[in-house]
Amino acid sequence: MKELYHWIDGKEVKGTSGRFADVYNPATGEVQAKVPLASDAEMNAAIASAAKAQVAWGATNPQRRARVMMRFVDLINRDMDQLAEVLSSEHGKTFPDAKGDVQRGLEVIEFSIGAPHLLKGEFTDSAGPGIDIFSMRQPLGVVAGITPFNFPAMIPLWKMGPALVCGNAVILKPSERDPSVPLMLAKLLQEAGLPDGVLQVINGDKGAVDAILHSPVIQAVGFVGSTPIAQYIYEEAARTGKRAQCFGGAKNHMIIMPDADLDQAADALVGAGYGAAGERCMAISVAVPVGEKTADALIERLVPRIEKLKVGPYTAGDDVDYGPVVTKAAKENILRLVQSGVDQGAELVVDGRDFSLQGYEDGFFVGPHLFDRVTPDMDIYKTEIFGPVLSTVRAKTYEEALDLAMSHEYGNGTAIFTRDGDTARDFASRINIGMVGINVPIPVPLAYHTFGGWKKSGFGDLNQHGPDAFRFYTRTKTVTARWPSGIKEGGEFNFKAMD
Repeated sequence: MKELYHWIDGKEVKGTSGRFADVYNPATGEVQAKVPLASDAEMNAAIASAAKAQVAWGATNPQRRARVMMRFVDLINRDMDQLAEVLSSEHGKTFPDAKGDVQRGLEVIEFSIGAPHLLKGEFTDSAGPGIDIFSMRQPLGVVAGITPFNFPAMIPLWKMGPALVCGNAVILKPSERDPSVPLMLAKLLQEAGLPDGVLQVINGDKGAVDAILHSPVIQAVGFVGSTPIAQYIYEEAARTGKRAQCFGGAKNHMIIMPDADLDQAADALVGAGYGAAGERCMAISVAVPVGEKTADALIERLVPRIEKLKVGPYTAGDDVDYGPVVTKAAKENILRLVQSGVDQGAELVVDGRDFSLQGYEDGFFVGPHLFDRVTPDMDIYKTEIFGPVLSTVRAKTYEEALDLAMSHEYGNGTAIFTRDGDTARDFASRINIGMVGINVPIPVPLAYHTFGGWKKSGFGDLNQHGPDAFRFYTRTKTVTARWPSGIKEGGEFNFKAMD
């Protein structure tokens, strides 16, 4: 059995706590490795080491820090296929989807190369007689990232790239379900020239999270995961005086207007609803067609597309549409919620409950499901299912559809499909959701914009990546300077009588 490790001071370090978590191959259901779960002592030692290494790294000029990121980009591209294959084997994503996971993280590293410009302060000349005022952006010190299982490359890269290039040391606690890729990335950063100790990758569970939250050394915490944990981390960080950006669950609605291209909308829904087995916070899980005629026509188009989806392991080739979910517990929870939808009166149009894949009967595969005539009081509407399940809620009018999305407790992403510019502009202006797509089903912003949800999808004032990341991982120091006049006249060589 393969035993994983922590990454401390630039070295592989075996766990000493005696506690381990199983790392599965989701396609077969077999345990392929065990990962150590850090003790408080291990975590505190790593934090102390990071604090020591940060001093010199923070004093390194931004251009030299950016050069490390330049080399890191080259190394990720060199090892892209290897990273994607390991990611697929632990998470279950298809190989193309795994490469996309790495690629979207890589784009944030590319943006971070612009640190010399993004870290520039402000300057005011002659704010008063002989007075200048200028500001500096300086690193916080030691910061932490707590990242989820569903994007084991992208989210760690979103956290570590901006934080490191701003001059901080980073404690990264990846998901214990698929920890190998973050450990591989740490080695690539060392190869790129990152000094030992500036990045520590510590595997753990809630105990490790609490050690991060209670450490007086750590100045900021970035988290992505479920809403209850996001809120817990945000509240604990506030209590201990840390900055926090915590992103939680989602229930993303896609509104389909009567004038929309329904074939385009159906294709978009299938990709956004079932890609990555629905295990992503930007998945579309609720379709909201406006009008009965629109709804009937949409369902008619969705059913054959969904029934043709190919579900299988990443080793089956690039034409696989999605793979297994991450654990047996996740599969059981999805099927429990599907059954609740049936029990509460929703119409299960495509039923994937009996899905089984020959040769992979012990894998964590879930067939695709499509519900129609879902109502807002049902559990499948209120809860983030995080699986290949699409719910259809029929709306009579645009205003009713808009209210559905605005009334839901989550506000991560949303989309509208329409040919009418006025409707699209009204939707974008009024909707109380952080990321909006107009004829775009998964509106994930590019690296030079920011990513973040509203309502119970996001806790904290600043978003991930883009300019917000540089604001989050630095603090501003403002200097007011005045120099006495007369020095510029130079020295005097004549004897000056005493007054």
